[in-house]
Amino acid sequence: MSLASLYIVVHILSAVVWVGGMFFAYVCLRPVAASLLEPPQRLSLWVGIFNRFFPLVWVAVILLPLSGYLMVFLFWQGLHVAPAYVHIMNGLGLLMIVVFSHVYFASFKKLKKAVLNEDWQTGAGALAKIRKLVALNLTLGLLVVTVASSGRYL
Repeated sequence: MSLASLYIVVHILSAVVWVGGMFFAYVCLRPVAASLLEPPQRLSLWVGIFNRFFPLVWVAVILLPLSGYLMVFLFWQGLHVAPAYVHIMNGLGLLMIVVFSHVYFASFKKLKKAVLNEDWQTGAGALAKIRKLVALNLTLGLLVVTVASSGRYL
């Protein structure tokens, strides 16, 4: 396998894990959990899910820019000559990392503390904030996937 192939595989798999995980959680899991579970069970479920999913997102947060920049330098010798779609992916990807960092370090921390203290009202507020930020990041992620898959053909 060439370096280019390795970078592409790492990049795509990292994006699939992150964006696909958000899609499943937001579109499939969230509505069912909200309709079937009372706040104590629902909030505890989300803490457990995030405890498993967020470490995978951190791996993606490291591997996506790393593999992306390695490809930029391999294919174009730098961002200064990379095509516009690469700059769009880069900008949106960095924005996604900022949004995720806020989710992780602020809202998720608040959710975990609320569940630990059985403060269901505060936990519900933190989860609502996470839901909105995940909706934003999912939208950005789907936009990045669209740009990545079609940008060079436009």
